[in-house]
Amino acid sequence: MRHSMAAALRRVTLDDVRGARKMLSGVARVTAMEGSRHLTRLVGAPVHLKCENLQRTGSFKLRGAYVRIAGLLPEERAAGVVAASAGNHAQGVALASSLLGVRSTVFMPEGAPLPKISATREYGAEVRLKGQVVDETLAAAQEYAERTGAVFIHPFDHPDVIAGQGTVGLEVLEQCPEVRTVVVGIGGGGLVAGMAVALKALRPDVRIVGVQAEGAAAYPPSLAAGRPVSVDRPVTMADGIKVGRPGDVPFGIVEELVDEVRTVSEDALSTALLLCLERAKLVVEPAGASPVAALLSDPRAFEGPVVAVLSGGNVDPLLLQGVLRHGMAAQGRYLAVRLRLTDRPGALATLLGVLSAADANVLDVSHVRTDPRLGLTEAEVELRLETKGPQHCAEVQAALREAGYPVIG
Repeated sequence: MRHSMAAALRRVTLDDVRGARKMLSGVARVTAMEGSRHLTRLVGAPVHLKCENLQRTGSFKLRGAYVRIAGLLPEERAAGVVAASAGNHAQGVALASSLLGVRSTVFMPEGAPLPKISATREYGAEVRLKGQVVDETLAAAQEYAERTGAVFIHPFDHPDVIAGQGTVGLEVLEQCPEVRTVVVGIGGGGLVAGMAVALKALRPDVRIVGVQAEGAAAYPPSLAAGRPVSVDRPVTMADGIKVGRPGDVPFGIVEELVDEVRTVSEDALSTALLLCLERAKLVVEPAGASPVAALLSDPRAFEGPVVAVLSGGNVDPLLLQGVLRHGMAAQGRYLAVRLRLTDRPGALATLLGVLSAADANVLDVSHVRTDPRLGLTEAEVELRLETKGPQHCAEVQAALREAGYPVIG
């Protein structure tokens, strides 16, 4: 264990990142970089998407996990490794361990999505479900490591992990040598720290912007305090960056090398995910869409060319369904209205005719006929409509009022 403790104190350098890249040759993919015409028009400068969502296991996590496990001493490998994760790190550790012939045990929360549990097992790990939240799962994994001697593989707080993630930065410079701004999502900080080491060593003029979800933004207060501080009960749909405290090792690098850390709302995250799906034809998880959310929130704040790192694409189908609905609502493409009409035959058909003429698509209709607020011949109708944006929503509401339907809400 002295080897691991000494490594944790080591400074991450460009040579470390370059060494990690050699180690990852033939293991991790050099992921594609795709231009985005929509974001380019919005930002007023070229915008490129670095597609780590297309990496093996569906995220960048394989890079750091493989480098960390490959660097273990023979006796450490023989003891096996253990990790705790709700998804991406779990799969990265599982595949890396299998490729290196190391036994792996991964602790996951009891409520982890079934596709992520199945994928982790298929990559070769023994999965143990423990705890309702990641902190409880992490404690269980650390207890297992102390009890069995297995090496705990931290998702971001280790120099080898950071060096592995930094290989994304080397690829960015090769694929877009003229880049001026790189935008990266931040959870614990391993990815942005590793990329910052590579980018600032080779191109100190490149601006690095980290992005956190508003409800799980531990870096802004930590940077203000000059040390890692915790955020109580982080809340966000972006579970890939839902981390309550920065890692000690990445924090020092972020503090020194990252130019700015921004936060984005849940509405911006869901809108960004929807944009990636509709415009770029890329399935991206909310954490992976966070750089795009930052561009959408303040498009003129980024000097181009811009590279936005789509860090992962492992989104649970049920969550994806909800996030897409949320994104469409945020874009004004859903409209919920409640109104009253006379309870007589043909009244609903007349109302639907008004909506059809306004080109609104009716998704759901519900009636309320027995309520003390209603008159004897009145009925209340709630409708959920699919629309074409905020302007169309206003037009639909205006059409209803013009037809004599008082919109309650």
